[in-house]
Amino acid sequence: MKEKVLIGQVAAPFLHVMTFNIRRRMPKALPPSADRWATRQPAVAELIRSERPTLLGVQEALPGQARFVAQTLGRGHRRIGHGRNADGQGEGTPLYFDTDRLRLLEWSQLALSDTPDKPGSRGWGNLTPRELVRAEFRDRATGIRFLAINTHFDNFSRRARVAAAAQVRQLVADSGLPAIVTGDLNTGDGTTALVELLRDGVLVDAWGAAEKRLTPEWGTFTNYRDPQLKRKRIDWIAVTPGVTVDRIGIDPRRPGGVWASDHLPVQAVVRLPEVGA
Repeated sequence: MKEKVLIGQVAAPFLHVMTFNIRRRMPKALPPSADRWATRQPAVAELIRSERPTLLGVQEALPGQARFVAQTLGRGHRRIGHGRNADGQGEGTPLYFDTDRLRLLEWSQLALSDTPDKPGSRGWGNLTPRELVRAEFRDRATGIRFLAINTHFDNFSRRARVAAAAQVRQLVADSGLPAIVTGDLNTGDGTTALVELLRDGVLVDAWGAAEKRLTPEWGTFTNYRDPQLKRKRIDWIAVTPGVTVDRIGIDPRRPGGVWASDHLPVQAVVRLPEVGA
């Protein structure tokens, strides 16, 4: 029997937002390993295909994996973003969006560093390049413009996470638009990086702001094990205060009995504020 979707496709004026670290393909993973991409690939496809998010932020996507997600979503969705290296290859944090619902106005990819316009640049103690994809959209159904940012903070350097959080928050503040931020932030609620991201009320945690929570607040890095409480929710959706979060959840499904990733997707249904509201 097919498992029930957590949210599925939603109608205007609501948007279904999903953040999902799909775990990069590891060439040295042994065939029996739960980490093997060939094992996980059908489960990733089923989760994404069945949920049909309006806006999907993916992390740890190598070029082939990014193409696979795009193929899974089909022609009704478009991908923006590329690999984090100077040549555009390597892991990426692509954004996917429903083209029937959202019109792309402009987008860019920035490095998380003191030289954000220099592809592949590093800073603040991160050993590998980190980046964000930012895009401005217009909701075709409501006419509302908004900003979306998808990112992946460093997993080793706390200083890099704090500086990256400040960079994201400033981009949101400078835009003056309603905003949705998705990402694997590699840190949990109440940490210095999250305090920085949410400083001055520019952004709020969508989990805390939600009118309804569809699941317990499991830790989102499960490492192919059953989800547990009292573990860090390191995969985040944040929004500007005027955005209504109707419901939110952490998706625990195992399509075909297989974990899709070592992370669980986080999904929310949001409504953008009307102009002048």
